[in-house]
Amino acid sequence: MARAKSGLPAKVPPFAGEKHAVEDGARAVATVRHGAARWGIDPGKIGVLGFSAGAFLAVDLAIGDKASRPDFVGLIYGGLRTPVPADASPAFIAAAADDEFLPNDAAQLYAAWRQAGVPAELHVYEHGGHGFDLRPKGTTSDRWFDEFIWWMQARGLIETVWSR
Repeated sequence: MARAKSGLPAKVPPFAGEKHAVEDGARAVATVRHGAARWGIDPGKIGVLGFSAGAFLAVDLAIGDKASRPDFVGLIYGGLRTPVPADASPAFIAAAADDEFLPNDAAQLYAAWRQAGVPAELHVYEHGGHGFDLRPKGTTSDRWFDEFIWWMQARGLIETVWSR
């Protein structure tokens, strides 16, 4: 994929229904925040985790309208279309070096977050391809979820470490 001089993708077309998906995501964050007290959830610790196209949506939410912005995001093998503002949500970013679709996007996401002065953590695994998930595959990417949990714990977003 060609890159512009800014380091952002030269052209990453929106997927069908993306605008509505972002609206749904914003509504979901607002709904959870509104019902947080009733559900025993801290309204200041609401996050979004997105994979691939879902990571693009999570980015849109993390840099979008402040009223519906999550307090943190997990961006798993996703990308970026626009600059990151200084008040974006902190990000946990993970991808595999052998990702055939978005091979450099995780590093570019991290660089954009850091350039904006926003906290971010980057994990690039040697193997895992585009689409590693929670199922063990015998690669280092098998541990991404544990590292995400530890990241949330270190940021005070959760109180206990969950281990598989």
